[in-house]
Amino acid sequence: MPLLILDRDGVINQDSDDYIRCLDDWQPIPGSIEAIASFCQAGYTVAVATNQSGLSRGYFTLDDLEAIHDRLRELVAEQGGDIAGIFYCPHLPGEGCNCRKPATGLLQAIELELGHPLTGSYFIGDSLKDLQAARAMHCKPVLVLTGKGEKTRNQLQQPDVALDTPETVPIYPDLACAAQALLDA
Repeated sequence: MPLLILDRDGVINQDSDDYIRCLDDWQPIPGSIEAIASFCQAGYTVAVATNQSGLSRGYFTLDDLEAIHDRLRELVAEQGGDIAGIFYCPHLPGEGCNCRKPATGLLQAIELELGHPLTGSYFIGDSLKDLQAARAMHCKPVLVLTGKGEKTRNQLQQPDVALDTPETVPIYPDLACAAQALLDA
């Protein structure tokens, strides 16, 4: 079974510069839940890798985070899919942990816990950090233009960004379009 890794904020749900602090703030991007289910139905094992420094900042509690993740799992299950694992980094950017993307600790945890080698797996994200983490673990990075995606596409155009060239990173308007293209390939 192939493995698919997804970022959360900006890929699955709407992102916010003020953080997604509670279940009421969490709003799925149209088509994203169905896209996850379609990957599952096509035989993919789906995992989520997300930076959640709002936890360390005190913006939300672990119970709030778990309520969001429970709702995500519930919605995906209603569409006939399953999320094999949701892996998050609670640390602040300056803490120097090995799990905050673009570091690869979350991806290593996914590989270990799910027993799937990541090499060649798709990693769909909206930020440069997502794409960098994907490359570092030999995944196939895919960019969606929701969330921070437009900004990231512009960053890929910069000559100082060490992530190959924009042509080597497939870009789609959103997760639903990415699912349709990747599953039809």
